Amino acid sequence: MDCVIAVDVGGTFMKGGLAAPDGALTHTSRRPTPRTDGPSAVLAAIRAYIAALADDARNFGMQPVAIGLAVPGLVTPTHAIFSAAFGWHDVTADAFNPLDLPLALGHDVRSAAEAERAHGAAGGAEATLFLPIGTGIAGAITLGDRGGRAPESGDVSGGAVYGGAAGWAGQIGHMPVYPDGRPCGCGQRGCLSRYASASAIAAQCGETSAEAVVARMAAGDETATRVWHEAADALALALATYTLIFDPALVVVGGGLSLAGETLLTPVRDRLTRRLAFRPPPRLELSRLGVHAGLMGAALLGLRAAGRPLK
Repeated sequence: MDCVIAVDVGGTFMKGGLAAPDGALTHTSRRPTPRTDGPSAVLAAIRAYIAALADDARNFGMQPVAIGLAVPGLVTPTHAIFSAAFGWHDVTADAFNPLDLPLALGHDVRSAAEAERAHGAAGGAEATLFLPIGTGIAGAITLGDRGGRAPESGDVSGGAVYGGAAGWAGQIGHMPVYPDGRPCGCGQRGCLSRYASASAIAAQCGETSAEAVVARMAAGDETATRVWHEAADALALALATYTLIFDPALVVVGGGLSLAGETLLTPVRDRLTRRLAFRPPPRLELSRLGVHAGLMGAALLGLRAAGRPLK
């Protein structure tokens, strides 16, 4: 059976898998992302992972015919132009590819948003913000399909994920919610990701995971509770701004922090409602695809590279 290789590169782990012609993942795995070793090490790790997944496919009696690769930062179909997480600049799509197969390069969060629209919670919504929260925070805006009507001239809706004029749309993690706040690796201060990402929440409590912070908060720990509510405040502030600009019907929260469920959504929902005093807030829901949204988005990229449908 033909398959595509899918890889979703995150700040902590790379997730990989093999996707059948219908987009279903038939095999998944993950490897650490060696981002502390520098951009060259990350690039080499991605190439090695793709090659290993090709070997896995053949061992399973499958034939890989294309590769879908989703990475963070400023991304075009031909270049990973910039990534604050990995420190790379202007890496060509071919540089990621160790195989003689077509490779489709895409933005990790926009690819995940496409998967949410195809398979998850965002299907059918007129306008959606997909908000994965993990090592960092990003967003992808789907402006909707206008109830099935064809978009008018100049209209950027139509169900597609909006990338912006130069591909920078959705960088909500670097929205300065507190302009004189904590310094961020992007060069700004007070970015949302410095307060509300899973890594920032864990670091503020001296933990290695946000899950540990949630456990401490459940046990009544004051520091964990303060940090968690600080994160909820920052998220509500950023989402209020997004809501007033894009008017989404739905915000789908994904990434590792979404595993906290209503422990996360309830305080964010309450604060967002208070910040939008003159209008109702959008619905907040958890991703149905969970931590596999980005990987399923990478599979869609691979299917596109292969020229769907596969034979």
